Amino acid sequence: MSYEEKGQWVYLVVTAVTFLAYLALVIGQAGGGPLTEVDYVPILLWTIGVAIAGSIVGHIVIAIARPDEPHTADVRDRDIGRRGDYLGGTMLGIGMVIPFLLAIAEADHFWIANAMYLVFALAALAGTVIKLVAYRRGL
Repeated sequence: MSYEEKGQWVYLVVTAVTFLAYLALVIGQAGGGPLTEVDYVPILLWTIGVAIAGSIVGHIVIAIARPDEPHTADVRDRDIGRRGDYLGGTMLGIGMVIPFLLAIAEADHFWIANAMYLVFALAALAGTVIKLVAYRRGL
């Protein structure tokens, strides 16, 4: 397994875990009440910060665990990365229509922000899964 592929596994796990943690925290704070009453902004910002830090720490751990392994991407890594980024980015672009429509409809900021975070998380997960499948099955 290449360094790039290991990094994709880290990104997949960190993104999934932090998004699910965000959902659990917001739903837990609602306590059966309306979700729009939850002070979601600090939870959202902390979750995003933890995701960024977790991804960085995960990459550092991979680099420390195998210091002799090459950390440069080869042609295959670049092609896989390009394909996954293209498909994930396309999904992100299409998915952002949802928060855009919510903003036009003057929905509560809670729904707009959470729709944006959901679309981002799903696009990141989809792009990463596409890359991991390509590593296993080829382009």
